Amino acid sequence: MKVSIITTSFNSESTILDTILSVNNQTYKNIEHVIIDGGSTDNTLDIINANKSKSAILISERDNGCYDAFNKGIKNSNGDIIGFLHSDDIFYSDDIIEKLCQSIGEAPGIYGDLIYTNQNNINDKIRLWKSRKFNKKNFYLGWMIAHPTMYLRKEIYEIYGGYSLKFPIAADYEFMVRVLFKHNIQCKYLPEIVTRMREGGQSSNNFKDRLKAQVECWYAWKNNDLGFFPIWTLLKPISKINQWFLH
Repeated sequence: MKVSIITTSFNSESTILDTILSVNNQTYKNIEHVIIDGGSTDNTLDIINANKSKSAILISERDNGCYDAFNKGIKNSNGDIIGFLHSDDIFYSDDIIEKLCQSIGEAPGIYGDLIYTNQNNINDKIRLWKSRKFNKKNFYLGWMIAHPTMYLRKEIYEIYGGYSLKFPIAADYEFMVRVLFKHNIQCKYLPEIVTRMREGGQSSNNFKDRLKAQVECWYAWKNNDLGFFPIWTLLKPISKINQWFLH
């Protein structure tokens, strides 16, 4: 079973090496690393070319943001299972892909837990996104899978499509509402930390971006003919409180 790991990058010279080595060091060897670069102008491409595995795929050209790059990575992936590792993140352990592959069984996808870390020190833990066994009803309570930990079979993307560019900030959430909630795709939960992710994503940069993300999340339900669920706004921040106390 081949696993395609998609990394999107743009001027990521300070972090991309750790990301590449995190993939190269995995004990599971049937891995295809697909790197989609947005046309970096710093030393990112030199670092990638000097350290990527022989089987890695590198595409560097301008794109329309990270979700456009995600779709490009999916299109160019040859793996049976596809997941994402951002250019400033690393895997939690060297055997986590092996554990995911051993655990997925016949499920269409699998996911785990996520550690948020300090921007300047990826070993400095800030909070833990501890997930739970999949139940689509939890979406009503503001719950969602930690996207960087989600690995899906390629046919899921072929059947239901990729990431909608109508959602510049929350396309990952819209994708999960569409695939996991609307179409009832049941993923398996592996109670293991999959990824170390640096704090500071687009949807949490400032109040304005957070508000935009909230609006996009509401629209994700309407766009999929599921109606509006404004209760999400109240419950999702509350659901994150325990993340600062679990690690």
